Amino acid sequence: NVAYGLRITGDSSSLREGAVDYFIDAVRLGDVADAYPHELSGGMRQRVAIARTLANHPALLLMDEPFGALDPETRWQMQSLLLEIVRKERTTVLLVSHDIEEALYLGDVVFFLSSHPGRLRETIRPGFKASLGGDREAMLEHPEYRQLDLHIRRMMSDEGRRAA
Repeated sequence: NVAYGLRITGDSSSLREGAVDYFIDAVRLGDVADAYPHELSGGMRQRVAIARTLANHPALLLMDEPFGALDPETRWQMQSLLLEIVRKERTTVLLVSHDIEEALYLGDVVFFLSSHPGRLRETIRPGFKASLGGDREAMLEHPEYRQLDLHIRRMMSDEGRRAA
């Protein structure tokens, strides 16, 4: 499954150079590399999808609510894994999320869109994150996080009132 895109595009050099094994290891699936999709959990399937995409060396990775169907623990693990891989691979990610914590944890820049029609309402740059090194608990306790969370919730309420 991870090699699928490389085979479709005919990228035999990446196949020969071990890109598939590299990304299977990067998403921590080496112990189930030979498993069939129906044998994998939802989180494992999500990691396969990330490895398959990254093996193709995209300039931009588009993700629409990628962790929405996962239980909270798996979601947090996947978010941390995504941050780790993105930093290592220096890949740009455009991630759509309705989850404030996820947006502030994963996003270097958060674009808050208005409802109907969806237009850019505000650009948020959570500057406090640079000093936290990906520590979720420290982020949740940071005063600027709490302020941004409240600010975004107020904008969401305002958008809800406008839509009604």
